[in-house]
Amino acid sequence: MNGAAMTDALSAESHFIDPAPFEPEAGAEGRAESASAWRLILRKFLRHRLAVASAVILLALYAIVPFVEQLAPYGQARRNGDFLYAPPQGVHLFHEGRFVGPFVYPYRAHLDLDTFRRDYRADTAAPQPLRFLCRGDGYAWLGLIPSDLHVVCPPENGTLFLLGTDKLGRDLFSRLIYGARISLTIGLVGVAISFALGLFFGGIAGYFGGIVDAGVQRLIEVVRSLPELPLWLALSAALPPNWSPLLIFFGITVILGLLDWPGLARAVRGKLLALREEDFVQAAELMGASPARVIGRHLIPNFMSHLIASATLSIPTMILGETALSFLGLGLRPPVTSWGVLLNEAQNLAAVQLYPWLLAPVLPVLVTVLAFNFLGDGLRDAADPYH
Repeated sequence: MNGAAMTDALSAESHFIDPAPFEPEAGAEGRAESASAWRLILRKFLRHRLAVASAVILLALYAIVPFVEQLAPYGQARRNGDFLYAPPQGVHLFHEGRFVGPFVYPYRAHLDLDTFRRDYRADTAAPQPLRFLCRGDGYAWLGLIPSDLHVVCPPENGTLFLLGTDKLGRDLFSRLIYGARISLTIGLVGVAISFALGLFFGGIAGYFGGIVDAGVQRLIEVVRSLPELPLWLALSAALPPNWSPLLIFFGITVILGLLDWPGLARAVRGKLLALREEDFVQAAELMGASPARVIGRHLIPNFMSHLIASATLSIPTMILGETALSFLGLGLRPPVTSWGVLLNEAQNLAAVQLYPWLLAPVLPVLVTVLAFNFLGDGLRDAADPYH
């Protein structure tokens, strides 16, 4: 190749322009850097499979709360006098090798004169198909709309006791579904009260400091120095026995919320002490922002992910608190139905030995508490920028 040809080739190569668009952040690291903080948290959370599964379980549990009347086969006060302490009935699909669909075998009861107990035996010769989207016990949906529509109903002139019955012949499965509304709701309402107090006291202590901080710290120390369970018992016993079930519900919720805020208040105080000297806080103050606006719009949102994780870890404490108080007879009382009330009815060890299905309310409490704990762990790991 002569010198002129080589010069022309180098000139063409040096002036070559790639027509593809320039994307400086096309790599994985670039995409991660350009993503918002909430999107990064979501990505890290989705990699925590146990937390994701727990979130799905909790969403399913809370999805049934508005529709417990439709999902329960019986009303929560419906009594079946001929089926006291009846064992759980199994749901079958095949009868004598032939597909029938969902059905149950009816119970035949007779009195055992040796043990003076009712003996229930399934009549396997007469399958009874279940009914779906059917008319059953009447109710007022959400206390407002009268209806009698149910998703599943017992067979005509038959029974459906998926978890057995109690001493009054009430269906335990239906009462368990009704109890979910109270036990799951009380955790959310209690955490709302606790968070309002924790954000208020922690916010003013961390932002103002000085004598305000000292006063809030002494108040927190006084509250935390009180023994929790005896204080719960004392405050619950102080509720008037003639209060309506609704007032008792709100009273227990307020008690649980009033005793759970100090831990959150100290966490908020520590975060605000570290953030109040930042430039963006001083800029907001120079522009005339009030302390309430600086705390609520500039400081607290900077660690909102931490607060969400703390909330998910506080809700099971509320649920267990209500369960413990109701189990001891100092919380919610019949006719209100909660998981704690159901466990209170099963505290007779002799009855539990003979009728173990009365302990069924333990299972949803265990599943809910574990799910919230796993969800909280996943959110806390996802929200930690150094994890």
